[in-house]
Amino acid sequence: MRALTYQGKRDVRVETVPDPKIQDPTDIIVKITSTGICGSDLHLYEVLGPYLDPGDILGHEPMGIVEEVGPEVHSVAPGDRVVIPFNVSCGHCYMCGQGLHSQCETTQVRERGSGASLFGYTKLYGQVPGGQAEYLRVPFGNDLPIKVPHGPSDDRFVYLSDVLPTAWQAVEYADIPPGGSVTVLGLGPIGAMAARIAIHRGAGLVIGVDLVPERLDRVSAYGATCLDLRRYDKGKDLGDAVRDLTDGRGTDAVIDAVGMEAHGAPAAKAAHAAVGLLPDKVGRRLMETAGIDRLTALHTAIDLVRRGGTISVSGVYGGSADPMPLLTMFDKQIQLRMGQANVKRWVDDLLPLLVDGDPLGVDSFATHHLSLEEGPQAYETFQKKADGMIKTLLVP
Repeated sequence: MRALTYQGKRDVRVETVPDPKIQDPTDIIVKITSTGICGSDLHLYEVLGPYLDPGDILGHEPMGIVEEVGPEVHSVAPGDRVVIPFNVSCGHCYMCGQGLHSQCETTQVRERGSGASLFGYTKLYGQVPGGQAEYLRVPFGNDLPIKVPHGPSDDRFVYLSDVLPTAWQAVEYADIPPGGSVTVLGLGPIGAMAARIAIHRGAGLVIGVDLVPERLDRVSAYGATCLDLRRYDKGKDLGDAVRDLTDGRGTDAVIDAVGMEAHGAPAAKAAHAAVGLLPDKVGRRLMETAGIDRLTALHTAIDLVRRGGTISVSGVYGGSADPMPLLTMFDKQIQLRMGQANVKRWVDDLLPLLVDGDPLGVDSFATHHLSLEEGPQAYETFQKKADGMIKTLLVP
């Protein structure tokens, strides 16, 4: 089959690799019909190379048609249409029973001290082959796939793999009071969808912050008040602008949908670049012992949130020793919630919004539909924020 593979920093290629096969009796094989490129994939493209091997298959936002099932699979059958969550979760361990599928005890990567395995996402998370490919082996075939109806285009359902549950959890964790306010930092796919979901769920004021005009325009069109970061002095005056909109307090909640790709912090940017250039063993040691993240977005969130408010972090951070302003956080009585989305936890909330209509605008959410063979160019374009690219779906 053809698959998009990691080959080195800023070097991904579509290659011919062996087809996946049933390995366990509850496995299924899915013929991929659509697969997204995620902002987290750019972390692999740019920063997390020390945890990848050349030839690793990327991608964790796939859907398709069941091609083959193992002998103990009874929940889906060949021909069924399914979305595959990015968490590789068993569905029946203690953590899955708590709705914490991203902490699945069956697939935790204990030798790395990490949570549940993820499709297409480094040795830190199991080095499981990903879904930017023609076919995908999916374990836990009775519990993991999300069965969806035939009919609407893939665009209606593919975001159940990551974007929708990640954005939904970001809003849930933000704990916005009825009619309350939230600032969303970063209006890429997750931030843009979080803003839509916050509006859908009744937030009175949603403030979106970004510096890419196309992103600002898309979120403004859904009723958010958008602030162009380029108008402020490296974010220093942004807090005043937000407080001006909220009676001097700041918003009830802030969603950090940026993570370690934040602009600013030149020293941390240099550290990011250095890690990507170091030999793998040295790079891994630096990431695991030094604070290398660019914390501009998180520090901005701490400034923007009102006293007693909540910060919800959905953007990915990779440093293990990042400095945090605990004095300020304690003084402001900030609540902080974060973590990988627990995809299956939110499916029952989200499916009715997809089957009965399209209130979140998923049908037109993708800005680009490209072939799998165009994947390498798509990564480069997305990384450069060029050509108005915000969300791309690849079609094998």
